[in-house]
Amino acid sequence: MVSKCANPDCTAPFRYFHQGKLFRFETEAGLERRRAMGTDSDGKQMRRLEFYWLCQQCAPKMTLVSEKEMGVSVRPRLAARASAA
Repeated sequence: MVSKCANPDCTAPFRYFHQGKLFRFETEAGLERRRAMGTDSDGKQMRRLEFYWLCQQCAPKMTLVSEKEMGVSVRPRLAARASAA
């Protein structure tokens, strides 16, 4: 459940879908989660949807990136970096 802005430096609470930007990522469930659900033996990868939100102040400057090794992280947007230079 989304409760606040995904930017760790921001404390804006999530209230409305029309404010900011909502991100959806499909991730693999961890091994311990698969075992707990009893689905580790069939060899199929379990996937789950995770939602993240950037508030209306952070969304123009930031984006979210999902990397297999690192998970989801907040990054500066390229357009914001180019205009700052």
